[in-house]
Order: sequence, then structure tokens, then C-alpha cells
Amino acid sequence: MASGIDPDPKIAPPKPAVGSTAKSTAAPKAAVPPAPKNPAKNTPVPVAKEQNAHPQQQREGSGFLTVLSAAPAWAVSMLVHIVILLSLSLMSNDLPKTEEKRVITSSAPEVQEEFEEFEEIEQDQPEVGEITDAVVVPDASMVEDVQIVSTADDLDAAALSVELTDFSTESAPSSDLLSTVGAIGGQAGGLGGRTGAQRSKLLQAGGGNAQSEAAVEAALKWFINHQLPDGGWSFDMNQCPSCKGACTHSGNPGTSLDRCGATSLALLPFLGRGYTHKEGPYKKQVEAGIGFLAAMSMQGQGKVYGPGGNMYSQGLAGIALSESYAMTKDKRLQVPAQLALNFIVNAQDPIGGGWRYSPRQAGDTSAVGWQLMALKSGHMAYLQVPPITVKKAVEFLNSMQADDGAAYGYDNPGNAPGTTAVGLLCRMYLGWKKDHPALQRGVDRLAKSGPSKDLYTSYYSTQILHHVEGDRWVSWNTKMRDMLITTQSKAAHEAGSWYDGVESGHGAHVAGRLYCTSLATMILEVYYRHLPIYGASSIDDFKE
Repeated sequence: MASGIDPDPKIAPPKPAVGSTAKSTAAPKAAVPPAPKNPAKNTPVPVAKEQNAHPQQQREGSGFLTVLSAAPAWAVSMLVHIVILLSLSLMSNDLPKTEEKRVITSSAPEVQEEFEEFEEIEQDQPEVGEITDAVVVPDASMVEDVQIVSTADDLDAAALSVELTDFSTESAPSSDLLSTVGAIGGQAGGLGGRTGAQRSKLLQAGGGNAQSEAAVEAALKWFINHQLPDGGWSFDMNQCPSCKGACTHSGNPGTSLDRCGATSLALLPFLGRGYTHKEGPYKKQVEAGIGFLAAMSMQGQGKVYGPGGNMYSQGLAGIALSESYAMTKDKRLQVPAQLALNFIVNAQDPIGGGWRYSPRQAGDTSAVGWQLMALKSGHMAYLQVPPITVKKAVEFLNSMQADDGAAYGYDNPGNAPGTTAVGLLCRMYLGWKKDHPALQRGVDRLAKSGPSKDLYTSYYSTQILHHVEGDRWVSWNTKMRDMLITTQSKAAHEAGSWYDGVESGHGAHVAGRLYCTSLATMILEVYYRHLPIYGASSIDDFKE
């Protein structure tokens, strides 16, 4: 890259003053004839007339020399020294010369390449109104410049590269997702059961059936029918050209602008099914959706959500970007996914260790659940996750727990079913063993309460019961699975979606049909969406 500095062409260079030592560019002056060798006393020394000199200046010059010839020698000597000193002063302060054009060139070729890469990213951003054919994200060579800034202990900390370390702060069984990080068949180990023979075996072992799989496929078709032309989704069904409000129960007006949250919730069921922009029947649509999120991450320097969104939306986007990158190894997704995680890291409450609606706000358990799942997904994708961030999150969970960790509150210690389910699932991912007393007490309470029409609580509870397996899971799964199959809409444009029959809960009333459909679909994908934490020692147990 090169840049130049040009002088203002309208400003002429200054003219040199009379007596200046600077070189003149004017026409040559008339020669001055030599003075007589022995001039008579008091005889003026003739001085050549300078071009265009004023007559008064000539007279003054002649009088000065007359006085000089009459002065004593010491006075003349002193005057000569003064003149010399003044001349030296003028010589050391020449008039400024007209500045010439200069070209500044970087001596490091890699600097030029870096700027060229950023210019290409700017030019390639997708335009709203059409579904793109490619994920619009940068080349993976840029990821070396993407670093983590940990602010948990120092709000003004400088950028710091953090090596990937164990996500867990406590002892976890070898079958935990912590030990299955890696690429197996092109996928991260914890997500490796989502396709092929592994998915079929996990489905059968976990209690899924043909009806539950058919419900998942119908839901994915509903999402495809409600994708917007720019590749994203909206909670407002009226914004979809193919729907135009034919589906009832859109999200409330406050959520209609949250394109990040809606797009993330729509994409997660595709990824849970093993469908990416490289595999499955909806490659083009998934690519348009993940490109929509990736572009938002790049434009916001990691802040994916915009108007109407908040840190809940950010956590969902972090999960979607990280899972998509983990499953496809598409290097174009590496930077936007890492940037999204960086934003989550920097948004953590530096005092309490939690997250809420706005960055660095005192946390709540619900928001913490989505952020921790995003960091966990990023960890499985070999993205950078600072250990101090996870440690602070553990401290937050400690501050919210009741009954020694068997129950959790929202922003204070408590035992609400939804936040208890979030807290327990986080504990499982953070290393609690299956026989941990508090975990067992919490699971017993969830199992006794049974599946709920509040899909938020059931989403987390279903994952917990699935991971612990046993009779409690068998009983839970039968009720949960059959309730969702029965309540899925079969009518007209709403076919494949959920709302009626599962609409209880604050989230359903706020985010509407798309939100309910996303959670219900992911619940029916629980058999293979994540490998069992405690049930299998390795992915090899599910290979043919």
C-alpha cells in the first residue's frame, strides 16, 4: 500500500527576502564592479544599482559607508562581528522551501496484504433483498489477528492471546464433552452424532421414533417457508413474503427488529439435525442464513445483535456460528465465530461473573445459560475461550444456587424450575459427575414435575434427563416426545410449527411461533444433538 502527501497547488511558495542566504530562482543580477584599491578619504565608494532599486535606498547606502570610513578601527571591528553573527543567524534559518511530493511506502508486505483482505470483506458484504450463494466471511488467514480480551479482572486489559485449555474447572468423567473435543469425520466430537449411522443409532438408543423424526423434518420445512429474501428470519410472520401473516402468533412488536435472535433460533434446528451449508437438503438456505449472521458479526466487530436484540440473542448467535464452524470446518466462519465469542467474553459482568441483557450488567441465570453454551460450542470448535471467563461464570452459579447446588434462582438464590434446569445443565457441562449429590437431587425434582408446556423449561430439563439416562429419562421422554408430536400444527401455512398447546411461558408470549417451533424441534433432536455426557465413553461406541 502507498500514500502520498501533496502541497496545496493554490498556494504559491513565498518569495525570498532581500539579504537572504537562500538561493534565488530569479534572473541573474547585474555584476558589481570592484571598488578602488585605495579610495580617497571621505570619498564615497560607488555601489552598483540593483535592478529596480529605489533611489532612497541608494542614498541611504552611500551615507552609511561614509560614516563607516570615518569610524575608529575598534568600532568597525565590532560592527563587522555583529554583521557576521547576524548573517550566521540568517543562514541557520533559511526560508522554507516548497515541499515536493513524497510517497510513503510500507516496507512490510504483510501489512499491505492485511489491508487488502479487509477491503475484500467490505466489498463482499451481501445486499439485503436476495439470498446469497456463498457465506460472506473472510479468509481464515485473518484469524491470527483475532485475539481474546479478557476483562474479568482488569477492565482495561490489553489484547491477550489465550491458549485453549480445559473448559472444566472441576473433575469431569472421561465421557464428558470436554474429552471429546476434536474432529471426527469432519465434525467436532461432541456434535459427531448428528449425521449418518451415528444419528440412527443414537435415535434408537435414546427413545426417538419415526414419528418424532417426521415432526423434525416438517418443522424444518416450515422454517424454509418462512426464510426472508436476505437469508435471515424474523419473529414477525408479516415480514415473510410467503407468509404475510398467514401464521398466527408472531412475536410482540418489541421482538420484530431482533433479526439476530430469530435467525439463530431458526438455524439451530438445522444444525441439530446435521444439516449445514455443506451437507443435507437445504445447503443453499442454510448458507444464506449463516452468511447473514456472519456478516452481522463482522460488521459489528463481534456484536451480532442489533436493534431489538440483546445478550440473549448474542448467545444464540454464538452457538449457531460456533456449531456451524465446528461441523463444516469452513475456515470462512472462523473469524466471525471467534469475534462473537470475544464479544461475549468482554460483555461478562466483571464483578459477579454473569451476563444479562446489556454488556457488563449484573447477570441472571437464564442469560448465563445461553452464553455458557456458546462458549462451550466454541471450545468444541477449537476457538479461544479464556479460562478466567469460565471461572467467573462458575462463581456466578455459586451465588445463585440453593440447596447446595440442587436448585437455582434467576438473579438471586432460588428454586424456580426453569432456572434450576439451566443451572444444572451448566454444572454438567462444567464437570459435575453423574453421582454428584446436588445434581441427583435436582434431577429427581425435575423428573417428578414432568414435562411442561413451558418449552423453555422443558428444553433444558430434557437435555438433563437425557444425559443422566435411566428410568427417569424413559418416563420423561415418552411424555415429552408424544406431547410434541400431538401438538404440532398440521393446518395450512402453520403446518410443521408449534404454538397452540405449548404456548405457556414468558418466552412464547414474547417471541411467538418461531421461538416455540425452534425449542420444540431441538427437544425432538435431543437424541443425537449432543453426544451423551455420561452414557458413552467415546464416539466409537456409536460407529458401525
